[in-house]
Amino acid sequence: MITAIVAVGSNIDPEENVERTIELMKKDFPFVYASDFILTEPDGFKEQPDFLNGAICLRTKLSREQLSVYLKNTEVKLGRVKGPIKSGPRTIDLDLVIWDGEVIHPDYHQKDYTRIPVDQLLRELNMQVQ
Repeated sequence: MITAIVAVGSNIDPEENVERTIELMKKDFPFVYASDFILTEPDGFKEQPDFLNGAICLRTKLSREQLSVYLKNTEVKLGRVKGPIKSGPRTIDLDLVIWDGEVIHPDYHQKDYTRIPVDQLLRELNMQVQ
């Protein structure tokens, strides 16, 4: 089993969409553990509601590519529509950040709203990353 950490963000019905995301993942993976979620100001395009950001740790037998497809399909299932503004509003945004102990997404090093919840999970689950 591989341990992965996924960054989660939403600013369209965020509480509902984060809860639905966690429920879906709990049905599909044997271990799902969520960080605290924090309200953050939008990054980039500012004229939109604040985001609810956090992270989810899960264990999977899927390959990295298969998990990435699962995450994108989950975004679509929850109504995500990619608009003309890359950093615009979204029902849910799921980004694979940690894969098998390795940081694989640059937002971990660049964005507090990604690093803080991921670090919380790393501490609580006593995990180390490269």
